[in-house]
Amino acid sequence: MALNIVIMAAGKGTRMKSATPKVLHKLGGRALLSHVLGACEPLAAAARIVITGHGAEQVEAAVASPALGFVRQMPQLGTGHAIQQAVPALQGEGTTLILNGDVPLIQTSTAKALIDACAGGALVLLTVDLADPTGYGRIIRNADDGGVLAIVEHKDATAEQRLIREGYSGMMAAPTGALKRWVAQLRNDNAQGEYYLTDIVAMAVAEGMPVLGIKAHNETEVLGVNDPLQLADLERRFQREQAERLMEAGVRLMDPARFDLRGT
Repeated sequence: MALNIVIMAAGKGTRMKSATPKVLHKLGGRALLSHVLGACEPLAAAARIVITGHGAEQVEAAVASPALGFVRQMPQLGTGHAIQQAVPALQGEGTTLILNGDVPLIQTSTAKALIDACAGGALVLLTVDLADPTGYGRIIRNADDGGVLAIVEHKDATAEQRLIREGYSGMMAAPTGALKRWVAQLRNDNAQGEYYLTDIVAMAVAEGMPVLGIKAHNETEVLGVNDPLQLADLERRFQREQAERLMEAGVRLMDPARFDLRGT
């Protein structure tokens, strides 16, 4: 069955306070988007699609490859609207993996786990247990079988729901045929006037399709970048992980906190 990989990279990144498109800011000397593309490289895909928008020409030039296709989201009207732009480029009736271009430390093994679970005919969400889930959509599960019933946005959550530590990462895998059908039905009758991809969860539940939540290995794997402080925090986490990996392989670092790895 054909695999489509779609990476959302259209956002402006206003809070970065920079003319550089958000996904081109560097982590360990490489663009955020390049990290995501690297994680996807081992996956055999029929189509690899990057959705661009703000600074589209700059983003496309930075990661241009014969293996990549680009679609543009102009204007940016939400995550659901982004996927609507990619629908004509999706191939086959297999699985579509949806990732975020500003979440650079996603692991290949995690992406593969989403794909494998989706192959059984389910909508699969990547979730994460968070020490502080403020701002994240909360995962509401069926108490009987653990299936996902809904994603409740933080601003809409009750006091009880806000105690839930499992949050939605923004990444998922969906059966391609169903995804096309669902995004065609999305509406923007909300305060922001945007089309939300998360609305397809309710559609899947209504159709009786299983909705699964697979948890990321750790919080760092799903952290996104929205401002310079978050980028700096992620840089330090990334460098610590690289230092630990090298030391586990036998490299001796006298002060791992001062270790700094750049480029590939």
